Amino acid sequence: MSGQHVSAINERPRVTVVGLGPAGPDLCTTATLVAIDEHPHRLVRTVRHPAVSVLGDAVVALDHHYESAASFTAVYAGMVEEVVAAAEVHSQILYAVPGSPMVAEHTVELLLADDRVDVTLVPALSFLDLAWVRLGVDPLDDGVRIVDAHRFPVEAAGERGPLLVAQVDTPAVLADVVAAVVDPPDELVTVLQGLGTADERIVQALWDDLPDVVDPDHLTSLFVPRLAAPIAAEVQRFVDLVAVLRRECPWDSEQTHTTLRPHLLEEAHEVLEALDEFDEVSGEGSGALEEELGDLLFQVVFHARIAADDGRFDLADVTRGIHDKLRHRHPHVFGPESGGGPVGVDGSADVVANWDRIKQVEKGRESVLDGIPPTLPALAVAQKVVRRAAGIDVEPDSGDLSLYGLLDDDALDDEALGDLLLAVAVSAWSAGLDAEDALRGAVGRFSTVVRATELERLYGGDHPR
Repeated sequence: MSGQHVSAINERPRVTVVGLGPAGPDLCTTATLVAIDEHPHRLVRTVRHPAVSVLGDAVVALDHHYESAASFTAVYAGMVEEVVAAAEVHSQILYAVPGSPMVAEHTVELLLADDRVDVTLVPALSFLDLAWVRLGVDPLDDGVRIVDAHRFPVEAAGERGPLLVAQVDTPAVLADVVAAVVDPPDELVTVLQGLGTADERIVQALWDDLPDVVDPDHLTSLFVPRLAAPIAAEVQRFVDLVAVLRRECPWDSEQTHTTLRPHLLEEAHEVLEALDEFDEVSGEGSGALEEELGDLLFQVVFHARIAADDGRFDLADVTRGIHDKLRHRHPHVFGPESGGGPVGVDGSADVVANWDRIKQVEKGRESVLDGIPPTLPALAVAQKVVRRAAGIDVEPDSGDLSLYGLLDDDALDDEALGDLLLAVAVSAWSAGLDAEDALRGAVGRFSTVVRATELERLYGGDHPR
């Protein structure tokens, strides 16, 4: 067999991605039209585009994913699977998207990362090209930052403008954008809708009036010349203040991670005390809770500042890490692409079980019980062990207690449970026993059963001892 034939056999299916431009067929590039002619098998992300007619009648639309999927993450994942499947059947296909392939096209990002297909991108005009013309703005000279409206509170943090806020596609998204700015700008905001189409609309409005003036759709953007105050400014001011204290205050400059331990513990207990005094219904105690949370936040920022001074990590690393970890451990919210595994849950118990399983894999732990701090009080350890064991369907034998009527789940509430625990403590004291040690011993015995069960399930009868 010749080398040419071997190469052809080993080639992956190819997806050629073209952009339909920002408006009608007149703004489609020649390269896009040529690519369409060269590919008889065509798919389009959505037919809701004024230039979709250039694809002909045989095009396969992927709009049905918007109706059947539970989230945008699932929508994009489903679209990519259908595109890849078509490529595997036909060897090479054309996939058309609105605007330009590399501007706000998450499906294209996913395709480029998919090792099942080779991807060719055909450049095209995007809505941005029309936006700069309509606004009379040079984005380089003016330093315009482009922000996704769906991530506006995060991506625009610390920005004063100018900003072009894209994909303001629903009233809810617009409301979130407006609410994210505590101190609204005085300057008018330019609303851009349907650029290049017969329904093009460009109006200006005050920030707080935007929800009343704008009926957003998938072709809506906002140009914000200047924000009166940066989003998340208070957090940044606080971070800067801690840095100043660390440099200029003798006490702050002397602190280490170790010397701050008692302060962290004290502030955590004060938050718990504030929570005990907080009324969920009336909101009474909110002021105290707010204050104590601020004191606890100071400890977090202080530790991050010490680490930054030592060149280890900073607050951005801390927040990025917890963001990524939470996303990874919630596949039922963010979909399989978050990397956390199965996405189906039937309730909060499944969420907790998934959390423990994902954490076990992340940490490379052999048992679901690994990682429980041994310094916790025995009762806290017991609850953690029982919860994690329940996640793998292992339960302690509570039959003896049930015989004495000590465990009646139907009648058990906080007050009854408290009385029961107090009675156990009194009985232990009367018998000259240490309830803490006794419970820790029982937890140890049950933990041995759990670990043995895990080994049995993993290795069968031949597991190592």
